[in-house]
Amino acid sequence: MGQTKEKLRKGQPVFGGWVMIGHPSVAEIMAGEGFDFLGVDMEHTSIDVRAFHELALAVKGTGCDLLARLPSCDAALTKKVLDLGATGIIVPSVNTPDLACQSVAMAKFPPEGIRGASLCRGADFGRDFAQYFAGWNDAVLVVVMLEHLDAVRQADAILATPGIDAALIGPYDLSASMGLAGKLDHPEVLAAQQAILEACRSHGVSAGIHVVAVDPEQLARRVEQGFRFLACGIDTEFIMAGCRTMLRKVKANG
Repeated sequence: MGQTKEKLRKGQPVFGGWVMIGHPSVAEIMAGEGFDFLGVDMEHTSIDVRAFHELALAVKGTGCDLLARLPSCDAALTKKVLDLGATGIIVPSVNTPDLACQSVAMAKFPPEGIRGASLCRGADFGRDFAQYFAGWNDAVLVVVMLEHLDAVRQADAILATPGIDAALIGPYDLSASMGLAGKLDHPEVLAAQQAILEACRSHGVSAGIHVVAVDPEQLARRVEQGFRFLACGIDTEFIMAGCRTMLRKVKANG
């Protein structure tokens, strides 16, 4: 495992690349650029369990934590990605305290949770099972996504759930739930984000947000605001930004 959870415990910001392409080489390149974690989007892409396995192999030994952004609060899929070597989960649309409790439970072994034990890749195929099992519940990273107006209204109750390490705002879904899709700078959207940030502070949970644009200044502003779990860009956005930067001057002169 990397240092993502330890940094969060110390109140330090952590930065993660967002993976949607799903090719191992892309993940390997991103992991080598200094991100603390990679969030693998299994909700909005074709990335399945087999592809996730290949990504886990690609980043092995890089020191970069691999987190699975699940399609839903799904205990069966959680078990598989953790067995394959994920160091944590990002659970979308956690709009109620019950879903928050389920998110924590499916990531942890009994008696704290419901994850099943096996001689899996995550445990080095059983070679270090005892140590893996004993330390897992403390080591696993559980991130809930607050990305709906309903979650904002119940943020205090959701974030009071023991075992949540970070709460990640999904800015596009949050704005859409408010009838303001894509209007990320709208005062009502910003107020909802601030409410989640303040609830995180009240409950000792690291506040997170996805800075989608390849914009280092915006990223720095979010850190200054108090966000500590920061998803950065998307692999597709990085490619498009690089293409545009390369062609900007020659296209302008053409």
